[in-house]
Amino acid sequence: MANPYWKRFSQFIGLPHAGYHANEQVLAGLGGMLSILLILLLTGSIVGQQAALLIIPSLGASAVLIFAVPHSPLTQPWSVLGGHLLSALIGVTCYKLIPVPILAAALAVGLAIGGMHLARCIHPPGGATALTAVIGGSSVHSLGYSYALSPVAINCLIILLTGFVFNYAFPWRRYPASLMHYAVPVRKSDAWPVLSEEQIEAAMDRLNVVIDISPAELGQVVEQAMQIARQGRQHGLPDVQLGHIYCNDQPGPQWSVRQIVDERPSANPEFDLVVYQVLEGAGKNRFGSCPRSEFAHWANSELKPERSRG
Repeated sequence: MANPYWKRFSQFIGLPHAGYHANEQVLAGLGGMLSILLILLLTGSIVGQQAALLIIPSLGASAVLIFAVPHSPLTQPWSVLGGHLLSALIGVTCYKLIPVPILAAALAVGLAIGGMHLARCIHPPGGATALTAVIGGSSVHSLGYSYALSPVAINCLIILLTGFVFNYAFPWRRYPASLMHYAVPVRKSDAWPVLSEEQIEAAMDRLNVVIDISPAELGQVVEQAMQIARQGRQHGLPDVQLGHIYCNDQPGPQWSVRQIVDERPSANPEFDLVVYQVLEGAGKNRFGSCPRSEFAHWANSELKPERSRG
């Protein structure tokens, strides 16, 4: 049994109960390294290596978000580009209009936070971009408002493009989140009700909470929790049917979505075969066959497309 004092302490400091899988950790690190390498090379050629070291920290924080949590609302293209650009403009304005550096720096960060809230492009690293505009030194100050365009906007486009290309190879973490071919569960009439994205947003608004995942992904988390709860009280295999779509709900490269496209019934149900096509994930577009019972063991949830597949 876990030590109750450790449990209380871990809850107090916000220690998660589980971490990301090893493959996600490796991918996040590689993506972040590649994006910052590209940004450093470009920024150094524009403003010099010394100034680049002051500008990069805010983009380094963006890299952590884009490659570690690519589906977070804080990492989507509008948040990244809008957050950095708006913060850069606010930072330059504060530097030009406020002669006291300490006050200018504080106002730049505060106004940047307020501006990102109003523009609905909250991106935490934007605060560092605004701060750099004030304390970045002569190399940054000499850029004036062009600082927002070059290097900030250009670097944002580089990191966004890197995030798109790098994550596209991995169907379970494509970026931006709108490229995810998520599917929503199919529920039986006697099952617990499906929570819509609008209902989840309404609940978040009622509780006045900000969660660092999208309402759609939060709905997926709730759905998985419901499935785990149902599996805990139910036994037996699901009835997999011709034409229906199923997912194994496994993390990382094991994630896969299959559709049963044909079946081979037999006198003995144990020897029934199903033919399936892989719609998403490992082996996409591949066809395969297996006993119906084996497919039922593999399937964790029945899905329907949320949008047309591309």
